[in-house]
Amino acid sequence: MESNSVQYMVDFTMPADLPEEFVDRIPHQRAAVNRLLNEGKILNYALSLENAKLWAVFSVQSESELMQLIQTLPLTRFMQVRINELTFYNAANPFAPAFSVN
Repeated sequence: MESNSVQYMVDFTMPADLPEEFVDRIPHQRAAVNRLLNEGKILNYALSLENAKLWAVFSVQSESELMQLIQTLPLTRFMQVRINELTFYNAANPFAPAFSVN
C-alpha cells in the first residue's frame, strides 16, 4: 500500500437476473480486477453468487481516484454500488513464508 493511500470497501449488488451482456463481460471484469490486484489498487475481491454480491477493498489516493477505477470495471454499470471509507484495514499476508520450528 502507498503511504498516503486510503482504503475503501466497495459493496456491489448484482442484478437478480444476469443479462447476457453482463455474462459476456465477466472475462473482461476478471482481467481488469487481476490488473488492479497486481497494481495494488485492489487489495481483495470476493464474490457471493448466493447473495448476488461482490466486495472489494481498494487502496487509492482519493475518492475521485476510486470513482474513476470503479467506472473502468466492465460490470459496474449493471450493479448498485455502495462505498465505505475504512478507518483501518488489516489482512494476513498470503505471500509470507510460513514459520517453521524445524
